[in-house]
Amino acid sequence: MLSREKDVDLARRAKVIEWLKTEVVDHVAHLLKGIWEGSQVKIVDGLASLISSGYILGRRLGISYRSLDEAIIDKMKKHRQEGHQLEDWYGDISSLEEHLRKR
Repeated sequence: MLSREKDVDLARRAKVIEWLKTEVVDHVAHLLKGIWEGSQVKIVDGLASLISSGYILGRRLGISYRSLDEAIIDKMKKHRQEGHQLEDWYGDISSLEEHLRKR
């Protein structure tokens, strides 16, 4: 009986991951529509939904929120060191890195 419960749990986890992947795509579409319409409210909602779904998907895949934050900080540090264009033009990379480090 225990094996069946384990199989059901595994199937449920796989289904949740597939559902979260479709949510990410849906949130991207919502974000792009908000950008197209020039709606600040829809843009913020789309970005918030996309980012939170990314964190939750990561958690379902066994990645802690802290690990994801650290990976983002490492990526920003690498981009900054490599002279990423967004850093050169706007300082976006170091700004995000600083924001994440202060949390």
